[in-house]
Parts: sequence; C-alpha cells; structure tokens
Amino acid sequence: MTSFAVTVSFRLHHGQRDAFLPLMRDNALQSRSLEPGCLRFDVLTPEPDDDHTVFLYEVYTTRANFDAHLAADHYRSFDVATRSMVAAKTVGFFVLTDAP
Repeated sequence: MTSFAVTVSFRLHHGQRDAFLPLMRDNALQSRSLEPGCLRFDVLTPEPDDDHTVFLYEVYTTRANFDAHLAADHYRSFDVATRSMVAAKTVGFFVLTDAP
C-alpha cells in the first residue's frame, strides 16, 4: 500500500505562535474529519520549545486527495488568516510505502 505524505515546516514571525497554533489545529481537525482522503494530519512543535517553528506531517490516500485539501474552504480560510504570521514555509512531498 502506498499513500501520499506531505511535510510542512513553518517558521513564524516572532510572537505569532499563540495565534497560529489554534488556527492550525482547527485546520488539521477539519481536514481529518471532512476529507475522506486525509488519513493523518499531525501538528508538531519542537522540543525544546521555541516560538518560531511548527511542523506538519500529513498523509493522504493519493496526491489528488491532497490537491482537494488545498482547494477546501477550511484550508483556504486558514491560509488567508495565517499568511501574515508566516516568515517562511518549506514543503516536502513523499510516497509512504508500508513494508510487505
């Protein structure tokens, strides 16, 4: 079985994490509950803690399901609401292959 995985590393502007995280967690929750192709959506913060970094790990059944995520109203609202909070964003795309 293969799935499509996405990682996103956000570098936030100073002092924005407390405003960013609830919006990010809501986006993740809506993705998991509203998108049948979203298998996993984890929001991670570093240890030791810093107030600039948030990391996402997302798994979708297919690339098309991820593309549908990007077109979803909840994602688009999140993107607009948080755009000014983000200093940089690095996105990685992967194929998740389970061992036989």
